[in-house]
Amino acid sequence: MPFGCNNLCQAEHILMKQKRLKNQRGFSFIELLIVMIILGLLGSLAGPRLFGRQDKARQKATRIQLERFMMALEAFRLDVGRYPTEQEGLTALVTNSGIEKWKGAYLKKVVPNDPWGNPYNYRQPGEHGVVDIYSYGQDNLPGGEKENADLGSWE
Repeated sequence: MPFGCNNLCQAEHILMKQKRLKNQRGFSFIELLIVMIILGLLGSLAGPRLFGRQDKARQKATRIQLERFMMALEAFRLDVGRYPTEQEGLTALVTNSGIEKWKGAYLKKVVPNDPWGNPYNYRQPGEHGVVDIYSYGQDNLPGGEKENADLGSWE
C-alpha cells in the first residue's frame, strides 16, 4: 500500500504543478509595447529639462572659471606690477616667458578651455574693465542667447 500511495501522491503533485504553471503566464507583446510607449513618453518629457540644466551648469562653471582667472590675474598684477599683455595672454598665469618679478604659477594647471571646449578670450586693455576675459558660449560666436550667450569677467 505505501507503494501505491507514493505513486498516487506523485501523480497529484504533478497535476497540481501543471495547474500552477497554467495559471502563471508571462507578459504579452502588447503589454510590453504599451510599457515601452509609456517609458518613451516619460523620457521625451524629462529629457529637455535635464539638458536645460546641463546648459545652466556649463554657464555657472564658466562664471566660476572667470572669477578664478580674475583672482589669478590680480595676483599676477601684484607681483609683476601690470596685467599680462594680449600677446602673453592667459598662459602668462601658468608659464613664465621671461617676465621679471614673475612668482607664479598663478594657476595650478594649464589654462582650461571653457566648458564647451573653446579657449577663453583675453583682452588687455579691456572694453569693460582693465582686462576682459570672456567666452562666446556654446556656439563660439559673438552675441547669442541662452546657451549661446557670451559670458564675461565684467558680469
